Amino acid sequence: MGFLKIEDKTFVVFGLANKKSVAAAIAKVLVEEGGKVIHVVRSEERAEASRKLFPDSPVFLCDVEDEENIIRVRQEIGEAVGETEGGRIDGLVHSIAYANYSEGLTPFYGTLKKDFLQAFDISCFSFISICNHFRELFAREASAVTISISTTSMAAENYGYMAPIKAALNSSICFLAKSFSSFSEVRFNAVAPSLLKTSASAGIPGYVDSYLYAEKAILRKKALKTREAADLAAFLLSPRSSGITAQTMVVDAGMSVNYFDSEIVKAAVG
Repeated sequence: MGFLKIEDKTFVVFGLANKKSVAAAIAKVLVEEGGKVIHVVRSEERAEASRKLFPDSPVFLCDVEDEENIIRVRQEIGEAVGETEGGRIDGLVHSIAYANYSEGLTPFYGTLKKDFLQAFDISCFSFISICNHFRELFAREASAVTISISTTSMAAENYGYMAPIKAALNSSICFLAKSFSSFSEVRFNAVAPSLLKTSASAGIPGYVDSYLYAEKAILRKKALKTREAADLAAFLLSPRSSGITAQTMVVDAGMSVNYFDSEIVKAAVG
């Protein structure tokens, strides 16, 4: 048995879009370690990408913006794992985020209510809703992991209103852990990586410049790899992290301690 002790355990992964997705990287680690992965994606196009990347993993469709879809897919997965015969899932990954940047950058104070609420619904409330509807399908000592960001208080103008939404997501894991503790030992944690090179992040205005800056600020002068965030997520999903719950765990290769790096300061002040 491997170090993570996840051989033959079943994990549901929400959010794969393509091979660059954080969800894809997490699923890859889980499969490499002997885990069984069930994918839940938003569209048939993404389902095709999932089947190509993970031909042995079942794929289900679910647009989490409509709660009825979450209820349906929970029933479908329950049937797939043999819930009536005692089948359960050992872990769940929520790697879903959305913000409408179609109108370009606007000051935070000008955030449109409809955009903020839609982003909150998809990026934060969906995790709460999924965990609620899947609660009876979780094994008693299961683990749920969501994907956050390394800091929600750094006012990056191009990230806009998503940081407050991720802050709400971070807070949600504490309340989920507390509320589930009355009937189970399910753990809830967030992985909070620094800037990653994903297709989703490419849609954020000015992201490339922010990514290059982050690379300069990281102690090793090399950006965080998606696999490094995925490795942490796999650990948190495994029994090896049984003592960790209600935590947002930052993985940023030391970026948060290095904003006053001499090279960065010199470049800024000339």
